[in-house]
Amino acid sequence: MQYRRLGANGPVVSRVAFGNSLTAGNQLADDAALACVRAALDAGITTFDTADAYAEGRAEELLGRALAGVDRDSVVVCTKVGRGGGPGPGALSRERIAASLDASLRRLGTGHIDLYQAHLYDDSTPLEETMRAFADAVRAGKVRCVGVSEWAADEIERAAALARELGVPLVSNQPQYNLLWRVIEAEVLPACAALGIGQMVWSPLAGGVLTGKYRPGQRPPAGSRAVAARGGDVSIQRWNFLSDEVLSAVARAGDLATEAGLTLPQLALAWTLRDEPVTTAVIGASTPTQITRNLTALTTPLDPALLHQVDEALTPAIIRDPTLTLSRMLRTKSRRPAAT
Repeated sequence: MQYRRLGANGPVVSRVAFGNSLTAGNQLADDAALACVRAALDAGITTFDTADAYAEGRAEELLGRALAGVDRDSVVVCTKVGRGGGPGPGALSRERIAASLDASLRRLGTGHIDLYQAHLYDDSTPLEETMRAFADAVRAGKVRCVGVSEWAADEIERAAALARELGVPLVSNQPQYNLLWRVIEAEVLPACAALGIGQMVWSPLAGGVLTGKYRPGQRPPAGSRAVAARGGDVSIQRWNFLSDEVLSAVARAGDLATEAGLTLPQLALAWTLRDEPVTTAVIGASTPTQITRNLTALTTPLDPALLHQVDEALTPAIIRDPTLTLSRMLRTKSRRPAAT
């Protein structure tokens, strides 16, 4: 395993992190989910990502159970706030953050969270209120570092400026990023680089699309994320990744990987980790063997000629539009006039 500091002021994290957004308390039985965390630990993964919203808190509970007895200083526990909690005050209001943080600490069975991230931007709450609540959580010792997830570049810049004033730097951004979904490249990555904010990217395999298991003209396999996981369409259907056009392009990339002696997941994960801006990539798994197999990407050399061929093969399916950052998409959607 390889390790790197997250941003200029964040914790040292494993280059591959384990996330349980759709595999704990949702797609997997408890025993299988716990076995995956143990396999991640055995492989040298120190960084574990979850959120209060995943499986309505069950994902945090299972992660807490899986890490019980593990030296707390040897792992980096990351969770998020801003999507769970149901109706009430703004998703990132002081009241909601305080209540959600205490609930996350109880479910995780820990006295502190190493990285606490704001899950989507909250238009209904003043940003100053959100950042002051984060700063108070750090000063109270409940949180070590703070970050954001799926925010647009201008939102990140404003949050970082407020965080500096409060003496609690913003250390991370957690966006979707992979061979198909590259919307952060034009604006978010440059903004974060200038601010010393590291990238903890999710869905490096595009929800399984970049494993090759979904084939053009065929139904998704039984038990796959596309059909078995509640919320599985978040990373797969955001831009119709199961269309025949996309899957045909992925199949061409898979053929190129095979010719180079690689698997498609190896290629996709190695591509995501190839550049300095990406500190760590969050993977999920339904079996321990998937974890060990994916980690070979850390030592997979990528020939520039192969990368050029893969880009050409995927060109019809690659999404680059920076306005498709999730917070911007949701903001645009909320402003559309209702149908009459």
